[in-house]
Amino acid sequence: MKTRRSVFVAVGGALLFVMALAATSDARVDVSVGISLPAYTFSAPPPLVVIPGTYAYFAPDAAVDIVFYHGYWYRPYQGYWYRARGYNGPWASIAPARVPRVIVELPPDYRHVYREHRRIDYGDFHRNWKRWERNKYWERDERWREGRHGEHHEEHMDRGRHY
Repeated sequence: MKTRRSVFVAVGGALLFVMALAATSDARVDVSVGISLPAYTFSAPPPLVVIPGTYAYFAPDAAVDIVFYHGYWYRPYQGYWYRARGYNGPWASIAPARVPRVIVELPPDYRHVYREHRRIDYGDFHRNWKRWERNKYWERDERWREGRHGEHHEEHMDRGRHY
């Protein structure tokens, strides 16, 4: 009887430990969803285009949505989001709540609307993006301002989208 009681206490204690550990774990830990992000690789650093009204950038020549914002690259795929430090990955899934609002609220046609905007050489972008953001560089660019307040902006405002 004493052995059975010891086993019961040990199992109960282990269960309480596991429950306490789960309750104190970081809520931001991502759970693998079993969706595999298809590989997409740039053969050379991509030129980028700033999306007017934001400090988000996209690669206009990429066949997939890849957006840079504030030090990270973001890729949506089948309702899930992935993030990386480099444009070629490695990609890790992230919770939708961790995707910056500016990325989530981009107009669905942002790739087509801004394709004709000035392309930025990746080397220039990589050296300057932090300074451009800090010094509000793009606010001095007429096309950037027009994109934010032009007809596309009004169209997306009607659908509740802001950029």
